[in-house]
Amino acid sequence: MTFAIVLVIIIIIIAIISTLLLTGKSDQEYSSSSKRNTVNLTMIYVVVTLLSLIGLAVYIVV
Repeated sequence: MTFAIVLVIIIIIIAIISTLLLTGKSDQEYSSSSKRNTVNLTMIYVVVTLLSLIGLAVYIVV
């Protein structure tokens, strides 16, 4: 259990650092492609949420 908590904390730290690094880079065509970006992000969140729920279910059952 401790290993899982440490792993989650490491992943969160990596995600925060990579997000902060990406915010420094601007995209000139972002405003024109914001709808596509929103759809892509929504799909990513849906997939990650589903995978997380499946992982949680497997963890509970096993």
